[in-house]
Amino acid sequence: MSKIAVIGVNHAGTAAINTILDNYSGHEVVGIDSNSNISFLGCGMALWIGKQISGPEGLFYSSKEKLEEKGALIHIETKVNSIDFDNKVIYAEDKNGTKLEEKYDKLILATGSLPIVPKLKGIDLENVQLVKLYQNAQDVIHKLQHKELKNIVVVGAGYIGVELAEAFKRMDKNVTLIDLMETSLSSYYDDEFTSLMDKNLSEHGINLAFGEKVLEFQGDKNVEKVITDKGSYDADMVIMAIGFRPNNELGKNSLKLFKNGAYIVDKHQETSMKDVYAIGDCATVYDNASQDLNYIALATNAVRSAIIAGHNACGNPLESVGVQGSNAISIFGFNMVSTGLTLKRAKALNFNAVYTEYEDLQKPAFMEHNNEKVKLKIVYDKSTRIILGAQMASRADISMGIHMFSLAIQEKVTIDKLKLLDIFFLPHFNQPFNFITMAALKAE
Repeated sequence: MSKIAVIGVNHAGTAAINTILDNYSGHEVVGIDSNSNISFLGCGMALWIGKQISGPEGLFYSSKEKLEEKGALIHIETKVNSIDFDNKVIYAEDKNGTKLEEKYDKLILATGSLPIVPKLKGIDLENVQLVKLYQNAQDVIHKLQHKELKNIVVVGAGYIGVELAEAFKRMDKNVTLIDLMETSLSSYYDDEFTSLMDKNLSEHGINLAFGEKVLEFQGDKNVEKVITDKGSYDADMVIMAIGFRPNNELGKNSLKLFKNGAYIVDKHQETSMKDVYAIGDCATVYDNASQDLNYIALATNAVRSAIIAGHNACGNPLESVGVQGSNAISIFGFNMVSTGLTLKRAKALNFNAVYTEYEDLQKPAFMEHNNEKVKLKIVYDKSTRIILGAQMASRADISMGIHMFSLAIQEKVTIDKLKLLDIFFLPHFNQPFNFITMAALKAE
């Protein structure tokens, strides 16, 4: 049996270790992480900050103790300094300065991603914050207790930025959301959907400063102002949420890299070097919608890639089926979900992309309570008829519907297959001529 080392023990690393220990016996498994905790659900941070949940305890689903009870050896607060890929040795150092050398037969890199931090004047001022780790969220929550902290500027209107803007507003702060793009969530939705989210944010009192470039931060010791190319904004705290980059420091000189620096992996999650796997935010995925390698940093992709790597590292060949980048957001009760390609991205990738859309009440009009409008857009290729993407929005929970579109993209289903798809009807749930059927029937 072999010795398998896992560097990074958050979503991907934890899932890989559990996959190995739950399905195979006899392997020696070692996990190494620089943090003092593991398995923190960062996607729940905004809920914690905005007091929508009682505390952070439920955001952890594993621990050093749990993994060691199952048979792994876990080093936390231990930094890997280098890897000798030729001789299969990891060189690390713990918080006390003790040097560690771990030999391995198979290596799984689960080093995740790092926040993108631009080199702007004033970036080092106090209260210019990153929010990724448990400790980051803990620090922000502690500072929010100071009543003089009133004005918060969030830089970046992607998922995390929008969620944090909501969280701070729920804490009665004056919130400004800045982004270089002209709208929020521009990577995930077309304009008619992002405009709905922008309206939702504005109606709840969030000041939107879109189409603006941050130039610098001003202040004495603490940040006091954010200066953009179009104005200035008072700021007692600034949250930097402009995106993430793969953490490739350990392998960037030895392994083949994607255009953004992620480790390129095959469908077994193996890198360009034999016996070295990469999973989660540090690795590429195969995107079924674009039919090419892509970088999509989502917790769900981290877990899926970890399961695949765990089986392959133990000698059981298992291939990825690819991903569609399925995602969702819920802000002030307004829900948006998407999968695959937006129309603008499909066209940029040279698909002969067109779309069909439909908007209606989710249930028959006689259902007078809890009956919300649903908006659906399906993007497909006019030549092949294959579905490329879908977007949905509603104050109702219509999230489960996106899973069908995810599978449709994976299996290359055509828009015409949906026209007479057997979708049940019950007034409690939908209409006999439901929005999915009607959108498909409207397709050219």
